[in-house]
Amino acid sequence: MSAAWLIPLIVSGILLLALKKRLPAYELFVEGAKEGVDLSFRLIPFIVGMSVAIAVLRESGALFAFGSMLSPILSFIGVPEEVVPLALMRPISGSGALAITADLNKTYGPDSFIATVASVMQGSTDTTLYVLTVYFGAVGIKKMGHALKVGLLADLSGMIAAIIIVSYLFT
Repeated sequence: MSAAWLIPLIVSGILLLALKKRLPAYELFVEGAKEGVDLSFRLIPFIVGMSVAIAVLRESGALFAFGSMLSPILSFIGVPEEVVPLALMRPISGSGALAITADLNKTYGPDSFIATVASVMQGSTDTTLYVLTVYFGAVGIKKMGHALKVGLLADLSGMIAAIIIVSYLFT
């Protein structure tokens, strides 16, 4: 069976189930769509706030200055200096981190150690601060301390694993 049939098959299954249970499928769909639009409007302030904060960090050079301060320590333990800005940006912004990763791939070549570390790091971490700000804010969760700690620890673990695994594969 082709994957192109999967979505129509699922939609048909949902419609048949609604028909069997005598549910008003179209009305329920419209109600869900309204809730989706409402949620989108509630998310806008959180997205704008996070976007402005990211732009200020990136454009002011604060992110790269902080990375420069950390580079000597991190390079001592085997972290390439070039991926430090990515490690700092990744928990904040997916698009900012992707831009850094693309630049590293362009500068050093996609088969280089640095670009491979950056790519694996990009794929094994998440935008923790963005997720917490937007999604927790949208549903009204105010206390996010434990989620922040766990999310940043998971990001750190993903970054360390990326460096270790790529170092192992490149040697």
